Amino acid sequence: MHIPLEMARQEGWNPGAEDGPAFLAADPNGFFGGERDGELATVISAVRYGESFGFIGFYICRREDRHKGYGHRIWQHAMDHLGSRVIGLDAVKEQTGSYAGHGFKPVYRNIRQTGTALCDTPMDPRIAPLGQGIFPSVLEYDRRFFPAPREEFLKLWTSPTLETRRGFVFVEHGTVKGYGVIRQCYEGFKIGPLFGDTPEIADILFRALAGQVKGQYIVLDTPEPNSSALLVAEKYELSPEFETFRMYRGPAPELPVDQIYGITTFELG
Repeated sequence: MHIPLEMARQEGWNPGAEDGPAFLAADPNGFFGGERDGELATVISAVRYGESFGFIGFYICRREDRHKGYGHRIWQHAMDHLGSRVIGLDAVKEQTGSYAGHGFKPVYRNIRQTGTALCDTPMDPRIAPLGQGIFPSVLEYDRRFFPAPREEFLKLWTSPTLETRRGFVFVEHGTVKGYGVIRQCYEGFKIGPLFGDTPEIADILFRALAGQVKGQYIVLDTPEPNSSALLVAEKYELSPEFETFRMYRGPAPELPVDQIYGITTFELG
């Protein structure tokens, strides 16, 4: 898993320092590489979430091997691996036409927001660190925001034992109403996911997460249809850096985008 992560880093995608184990847990058989003359030329992930949904990511071809057909080969292998599932991916604008040729349709934009963490973690009794005791409730809550169960992935993504990440959950009257994770990346820290029932909850969770790394570079990937997410980014002086288009082959899942303030990852959805 370290090879596609390193290739992603070289492409400027800035993956997390300990993303590998969680990515593999999502689908141990969903990561592929293509060799040329004994050297890795292409990589791609085609993660299967159950029998109905899959997600394409890590689609990278070495610059010197592009436009030679190697990328197409591994792409086709990944698509065959996912079969008839509904498939999602996040595409840069320049590649949306290419993916459209394979049956993918754009649904909305994600905007990467970056800046310096300026806020303090709030002293709010409704905020608690993510831990094993609350995990079943978080898992149930997360199910609203993703097209398929992802329990094995979340066990590691939200792990309280990893030094490079922190997570908080918002609990009111015994009910989970939001949660978020911040993790160390090759450059700075990324917040994702950030889910909340209301703008107030998302704001509190954002401050809880960003306050853990005050004064350092942070990233938040916001879905453009959620205007409240864009306001959170603006309020805390984050600026748009670039955009991707969420695309699906097959019926787009009906998700509460108005409660998604930060997507989990561009690589796995």
